[in-house]
Amino acid sequence: MLLELARWLQQLDELFRLFNYITLRGILAALTALGLSLWLGPWAIARLAQLKGQPIRTDGPKSHFSKAGTPTMGGGLILLAITISTLLWGDLRNRYVWVVLVVMLCFGAIGWYDDWIKIAKRDPNGLKSRYKYLLQSIFGLAAAVFLYLTADVPAALTFYIPMFKSIALPLAGLSFIAIAYFWIVGFSNAVNLTDGLDGLAIMPTVMVACALGVFAYASGHAEFARYLQIPSIPGSGELVIISAAIAGAGLGFLWFNTYPAMVFMGDVGALALGAVLGTMAVIVRQELVLVVMGGIFVIETLSVMIQVASFKLTGKRVFRMAPIHHHFELKGWPEPRVIVRFWIISVVLVLIGLATLKVR
Repeated sequence: MLLELARWLQQLDELFRLFNYITLRGILAALTALGLSLWLGPWAIARLAQLKGQPIRTDGPKSHFSKAGTPTMGGGLILLAITISTLLWGDLRNRYVWVVLVVMLCFGAIGWYDDWIKIAKRDPNGLKSRYKYLLQSIFGLAAAVFLYLTADVPAALTFYIPMFKSIALPLAGLSFIAIAYFWIVGFSNAVNLTDGLDGLAIMPTVMVACALGVFAYASGHAEFARYLQIPSIPGSGELVIISAAIAGAGLGFLWFNTYPAMVFMGDVGALALGAVLGTMAVIVRQELVLVVMGGIFVIETLSVMIQVASFKLTGKRVFRMAPIHHHFELKGWPEPRVIVRFWIISVVLVLIGLATLKVR
């Protein structure tokens, strides 16, 4: 929106040409989203507090019972800040901007409905899993098909292996759609599973989003892509704006969500942000790098899968409780220790993922 205004104002003063630079608009997007989150946060928390708050699962750690009644659905604040910031500073003629925003809002709507059921019916389980997965599948498939049909370069339909510049697998229609669907829906649920402690999910999300922004910037710049030997995806650089907006909105939300949390993100934020990370990774063709950088989300998901499989097959549990962050809580780790140590692991994993830019 403001980019179009700046382009028109270039006729009057060359200074407005600065807004053509993605890096400047990315900084402004981050600051805008951060400012919106901090400004609207107290108002949003007060409004959410008028609802009955987050019901706590009776089968969870006993230390969480004291959190009953904490306002939830705070992820709506994140999505609002991201949307406004992106519309202000993004290039609205770029299809990647719109597909990511639409995915975010659609998955956010699923999460909002899930959270609303939890609050209105006082049911900590929320929307039934089969209905939630059905809705996720519909939107995930729609995004995957759209990205396939609008792909305009061979690189956009190629599967790349990190660190191996000579290994690139062209994807046919069904294989591309299947991979895109799996990453979008899979990471949506993975982030949601991770969102079980105060601030645990949002900080890794911010770090991974920033790293994907680096990949997007490099992939959208033909010379950088050629030098780094990564896929060149015209137009993908504009995803920097969304990455920056996620960083700003996420940090603003963390101001209120840090331990002890004044507000929970809820499914409205977790499902949406996870889907955005998956969608961005598919666009810049860095699906496997996302698995590395988002390793915390992957580990949390695997812990649930292992726990369920082990209990069904042997009647025994591998972990004291899944997802795995609850396992460490039950081992006696204070909640802040679990959170910060998981953040540290995320930093390391993101750095490893970024290293693949050069190690090929």
